[in-house]
Amino acid sequence: MVMVGSASSPGSALGDQLRHWRRLRRLSQLDLASAAGSTPRYVSFVESGRARPSRQMIERLARTLDVPLRDRNVLLLAGGYAPSYAGEPLDSPQLRQVSAALTAMLEQHDPLPAVVLNRSWDVLRANQGAQLLFGRLCAPEPMPEPANVLEMVIGPGPVRRAVRNWDSVVPHLLERARREAVGGVLDDRTAELVRGLRARSDVAALLAAPGAGLEAAPVVDVRFEVDGVPLNLFSVVSTIGTPIDVTAQELRLESFFPSDDATRENWSRLRAACCQV
Repeated sequence: MVMVGSASSPGSALGDQLRHWRRLRRLSQLDLASAAGSTPRYVSFVESGRARPSRQMIERLARTLDVPLRDRNVLLLAGGYAPSYAGEPLDSPQLRQVSAALTAMLEQHDPLPAVVLNRSWDVLRANQGAQLLFGRLCAPEPMPEPANVLEMVIGPGPVRRAVRNWDSVVPHLLERARREAVGGVLDDRTAELVRGLRARSDVAALLAAPGAGLEAAPVVDVRFEVDGVPLNLFSVVSTIGTPIDVTAQELRLESFFPSDDATRENWSRLRAACCQV
């Protein structure tokens, strides 16, 4: 399976695509040429369509601009070349090593919650701890399909109602969405989702409030209340190192940890109670 790419960059011509990424990275033609081992004249010719770069040159410019793999395929197609980067499903034979590693990390983190997310914040996999947490948060309704973390926490519904510090979490979560986007650029679907969430009257009012989300802390706790039990959790996010597959580059493993001893004890009691049912 070959991933053609996203439509996050305007225009179909290679020059338009390259100019878009160069401006996004706030580089001049001289900056890009120097970093890529080329000349400003040549970069200018590529952007104007007067020069047709080789596949190797497109790859070099894309690496210099830190273009995500999905969008490198777009650049290559615009230049008249076949895409270089596959985007295999996580359960495909080609990604068996990645899949096995994620499974091992999810299992090792039990009984604490951990989930695997794609670039759009959809939950692809969840360990038993995460299934327990989100299952109790959504009860008596089942978890939505797909379960999207941004929608569940920020939008209306049982998960949002269980977040006791929602006003503090929302600005940080939206900032996380931008910061953790592959290559620092939101894909089209996530960008549309974020715009929709920001346009909600309650979210817009929150973000417009003076000092919204400006508190300084090493981590931001999410303070849930599950069946009347307080749970203060923070998370650590892991990504795949040096990926050469689109899917692998866009995966994130989010592992949750108790923020205090009381939460650790409450979590153990909650698990024990659920196991007895």
